[in-house]
Amino acid sequence: MDIVAAVSRGIRMPMQLETCQLQEPKDEEVLVRLVATGICHTDMAMRDHKIYPIPHPAVFGHEGGGIIERVGRGVTTVKTGDHVVLSFGFCGHCQACGDHHPSYCSHFDDFNFHGTRGDGTTPISQHGQPVSFFQAQSSFATHTVCDERHVVLMPKEVPLDLLCPLGCAVQTGAGGVINSLGMKFGQSIAVFGTGSVGLCALMAAKMIGASEIIAIDRNSQRLALAKELGATATIDTREEPVVEAMKRLIPGGVDFTFETTANMALLRQATEVLARRGVCGFVGGIPAGTEVTLDVEWMMTGGRTFRGIILGDSDPKSFLPKMAKAIANGSFPIDKIITRYPFERINDAIADSESGRSIKAVLQFTA
Repeated sequence: MDIVAAVSRGIRMPMQLETCQLQEPKDEEVLVRLVATGICHTDMAMRDHKIYPIPHPAVFGHEGGGIIERVGRGVTTVKTGDHVVLSFGFCGHCQACGDHHPSYCSHFDDFNFHGTRGDGTTPISQHGQPVSFFQAQSSFATHTVCDERHVVLMPKEVPLDLLCPLGCAVQTGAGGVINSLGMKFGQSIAVFGTGSVGLCALMAAKMIGASEIIAIDRNSQRLALAKELGATATIDTREEPVVEAMKRLIPGGVDFTFETTANMALLRQATEVLARRGVCGFVGGIPAGTEVTLDVEWMMTGGRTFRGIILGDSDPKSFLPKMAKAIANGSFPIDKIITRYPFERINDAIADSESGRSIKAVLQFTA
């Protein structure tokens, strides 16, 4: 079938809305009409080959929300008319997948970053030539096909433009706090970076009942929003060094730090403000080969932990419906960080995301 997709043809090049051809769903796949999709900095990083050299032309997008229009013969968990959020790809049979940690799938890169379904094929083409498929969904398009494993059933009463960020930003930020760090009521956290992932982490900490939530950034408007969303204190890095400011606020250190900026100097500081037995979790599109130095004595004698996090250690089928309920009942006010754009303005939305004018840009599709 013909679809309209935002096709990326080169590094830093604007995306163009073009007609492409989409294959019919295979036995284990579903056809989804997109209603909304979020924009993530990973989309631009992949476009620009900062993480992996995914072949151009490509259709990016990995925070899709839509309605199922057709299902393959082998599909059993969803049906036509269901509202779904699209998540990352995984094989479903390696040890990590079997342990309900699919974000650490042994074949994660094959399913998400190599431009195919994971089997060397792509469902998108143009004039008979393949177009790269991204993160098991390529949601910068009016329609897509996804494996049944990679769609998560959502309540129809909650708008999909609120739910689509579950696919990455919420999964990474909130999942990082809830699943990866295992934060509990009354514990403390410092969040480095108040973009969409950092603010999702902050909202999750507030939802859990954290005693102290410190938001750290150099953007005063973002820090003001962080206070509105539940930060008990903020640190503007332009005005005061982070470590000194943290010692003033919480002399003994925090139980957790969550670093989202992929800045190695800040990542080092995120370990330096930990309390004894504290945990530093870090996320972000960090290029291969990047190194950071740590004070080993500080880490070891205090029993501190330093750990990387991919997509919040989430098992999407179980975690995302819980977060959808939190959005529905108002305890996770994601609408506060969303700016909506029509699909036709995708390049404006990308520019606003890159400049920081929008925290979480969401594209909306006309029916």
